[in-house]
Amino acid sequence: MANPILVTGAAGRVGAVGRTVTELLLKQGKAVRAMVRNEDDRAQALRDMGAEVVVGNLLDLDSMHRVIAGCETMYFGMSVSDAYLAATVNAAAVAKHHGVKAFINMSQMTLSQMSITETTASPQHKLHWLAEQALNWSGLPVVHVRPTVLLEGFFLIFTSDSVRKSNQIRLPFGEGKTSPVAAEDVARVVAALLANPQSHIGKIYHLTGPQSENIISMHRSIRRRLAARSPFRTFRSSRGGTGCSSAACRFTW
Repeated sequence: MANPILVTGAAGRVGAVGRTVTELLLKQGKAVRAMVRNEDDRAQALRDMGAEVVVGNLLDLDSMHRVIAGCETMYFGMSVSDAYLAATVNAAAVAKHHGVKAFINMSQMTLSQMSITETTASPQHKLHWLAEQALNWSGLPVVHVRPTVLLEGFFLIFTSDSVRKSNQIRLPFGEGKTSPVAAEDVARVVAALLANPQSHIGKIYHLTGPQSENIISMHRSIRRRLAARSPFRTFRSSRGGTGCSSAACRFTW
């Protein structure tokens, strides 16, 4: 029987990349071990798909030995957390102990602008950059996947309340541009790497949406799709001294 492919964060909610990766691999006939934090309905749904479900904690060595043992290929993904670096190093140490032959790491696009002399004010970006460095130093066979912001998280998580309450998209980006990428597209890339990783070891893949736009341009695209009359306005953040501006786009039916 083939060694299972490990997918961490398989029940995660942000974009559902891990769950989609699990589903894609199972459809290819691959054996998948899906790691979850809790035994709940989402874990059962993964089991119903055909995955081997294991409960584990990225910060707990004992559980990570149980999760990783017997897997030669794994996907590491974790949501925003102040324990991100510790979890990455923990998983890497156990993966190396068990001789993992391919470690697919979910990172982020911002790291392409960072170096030992160029950093950022974002604590999470710093943790991601340090985590990549630690993985590179580990000697593990690593592939880094760096998407831009996930489309589903960009709109569904951060704007659902304002759309529901006032028919507005409210995001703190002002005229800043980004190119959101669909979580399913990211998952397809990750699944392809997990299925045939060897020719990709040591590489970094940057994943973006079709074009870089500010929130106003994105709002216009949504308006065209929905045939909605939707004026927009910009305003300054109420946080004094931050210099951060926000954009609000109202949908009018």
